[in-house]
Amino acid sequence: MHYEKRRIAILGSTGSIGTQALDVIRKHADLFEAYALTANRNVALLIEQAEEFLPEMVVIADKQKYPQVKEALNHLPVKVWAGEDALSQIVQAEPVQMVLTAMVGYAGLKPTLSAIRAGKPIALANKETLVVAGDLVTRLALENQVPILPVDSEHSAIFQCLAGESNNSIEKIILTASGGPFRTFSQEQLMHVTAKEALKHPNWNMGAKITVDSATLMNKGFEMIEAKWLFGLNTEQVHIVVHPQSIIHSMVQFRDSSIKAQMGMPDMRLPIQYALAYPKRIESDFERLDFNRFPSLTFEEPDKNRFRCLELAYKATRKGGNMPCILNAANEIVVAGFLEDKIGFPAMSEIIEQTMEEVSFIASPDWEDYIQTNDASRRKAEEIMKTI
Repeated sequence: MHYEKRRIAILGSTGSIGTQALDVIRKHADLFEAYALTANRNVALLIEQAEEFLPEMVVIADKQKYPQVKEALNHLPVKVWAGEDALSQIVQAEPVQMVLTAMVGYAGLKPTLSAIRAGKPIALANKETLVVAGDLVTRLALENQVPILPVDSEHSAIFQCLAGESNNSIEKIILTASGGPFRTFSQEQLMHVTAKEALKHPNWNMGAKITVDSATLMNKGFEMIEAKWLFGLNTEQVHIVVHPQSIIHSMVQFRDSSIKAQMGMPDMRLPIQYALAYPKRIESDFERLDFNRFPSLTFEEPDKNRFRCLELAYKATRKGGNMPCILNAANEIVVAGFLEDKIGFPAMSEIIEQTMEEVSFIASPDWEDYIQTNDASRRKAEEIMKTI
């Protein structure tokens, strides 16, 4: 039987998720087509990807890099666009059948909203989209009858556990966390950790920002907010448990006390492939889980005193309004500061907390409010960072 290939637009094709998505497409070229590829400023890799996959179009967000990309791809039938607005335009292209949002941070919000308005199914790997504007995104998706398929391993796990359970209410979901590289560090030790150490994640191969977020547990806080919006839950229904082996990717508990878990080796290509092929499960050559290699799976409570970012995420989502947007903007600034050795590890949560206290709170923000909140929060976090 002949199947039409699913045409995918990948926002952020040169990042960790984007490159792994292309690996899935490469292995299943009969099922998927990379229709559009975008990058922020990684010109060399974008050109290389365009030469291999021959997409209909590519976008380089950094306009200054446009001549370089255009010249390199002149000999190919590939349209080259530049600038942030182009990201929002290409996702609306008629032939696009799914948009994988794999951009990092706040930058992914606008093109994701554009894709939803155009009625395109979303494979969501950009958790900040729901952290910043979960209410707006989920409302728009409902209005436009657009499915949002989670790509994060934890949310994909929950999504898989809920298959066939549409009439059964969730009592709670249990998000698993590896605990990151500093799980066993004391408060004193955390004062001296470096960016280089933070980037050595024990189980997952991810980009720099998400790896630092994993080390501070802010990533788990973001995932809690994302889960709340994706699955229509309140904050108290989302529980977090540290599971250092990263074999159980998350669990769902139903009202009869039964718990379903989704398990597998830590490999982001699995949830990516699941979202791209949904509702089908297609074969893979991914490593299989051998229980003999993991005779014990362990679980522990996250320490919100040593890892303050997690508590701040709970605080922000309980407050609601534009508070998660403030949280996210301040976090993006402090992570960049930490990666550049401008501030130490404990200072990150201190700056975020102060920013949350000092930026104006808006209970029911609209799109313009989110833009202004994001800008104001970044400025405030930068200002505080200079004083530390």
